[in-house]
Amino acid sequence: MNSAPESLAYTLDEENTSFLTKVLNSIQAVGHTILYFLELVGRISRFIGKAIAHCFMPPFFPAQILRQIIDIGYYSLPVVGMTTLFTGMVLALQTYTGFTRFNAESAVAAVVVISITRELAPVLAGLMVAGRIGAAIAAEIATMRVTEQIDALTTLSVNPFKYLIAPRVIAGTLMLPLLVLIGDIIGVFGGYMVGVHSLGFGAGSYITQTWDVLESMDVISGLVKAGVFGFIVSILGCYHGYHSARGAQGVGAATTNAVVSSSILILIFNYIITQVFFS
Repeated sequence: MNSAPESLAYTLDEENTSFLTKVLNSIQAVGHTILYFLELVGRISRFIGKAIAHCFMPPFFPAQILRQIIDIGYYSLPVVGMTTLFTGMVLALQTYTGFTRFNAESAVAAVVVISITRELAPVLAGLMVAGRIGAAIAAEIATMRVTEQIDALTTLSVNPFKYLIAPRVIAGTLMLPLLVLIGDIIGVFGGYMVGVHSLGFGAGSYITQTWDVLESMDVISGLVKAGVFGFIVSILGCYHGYHSARGAQGVGAATTNAVVSSSILILIFNYIITQVFFS
């Protein structure tokens, strides 16, 4: 007589147990993700703190610093220059096309110079350098990790942080602001060429409008962003390369992670710095 109710109760208990197990597994997965994220943040923070400390403590390696300055600064100049040049040209053309609907063509010069100095030059230069230098740093250091060259440096009593990490961080932090400053000039010049030779602006009036609207804080904020972006690109390239897994697959993963993480943090810190300067 009671077999049916007992069977139903057993089925309900089994369903409740299965549901509870799924909930616990979901909570466990979330907990593992949070713990992994906190562990990753802590490991990166320790690496950054150690790298910064070695940037200011002797001994220094001037030859390595100079080599990185040339690699990061000089050899990145063509790609940054081309990027900002055509960005300024396209920005002037698109701004003019849009502003003609509101009879505000005279604001083209102001929009170009403010956009280039505040946002476009530092962000685009940071992303270009992340793709070129961040990947190169990660690949080089990861290859040294795989081939045990970093272990050899330690055996020879050479601190890898002083010889490999510090020169790249110093060069990246110093060179990207210089690249952005040059990019500002090239980008504004690109807008000038389009405005004067394609859109019919007078050369003198365009330069006057650009100079009148430009403020020192526009340039300073862009240079501060560039310094932060240069630090992010160099430190994350070093981190992912230094902690690379063994084998060719590890080198490839370190390179990819360096570029992706640098690009994401550049966009995040771009908003944070903009909020600080212009809130």
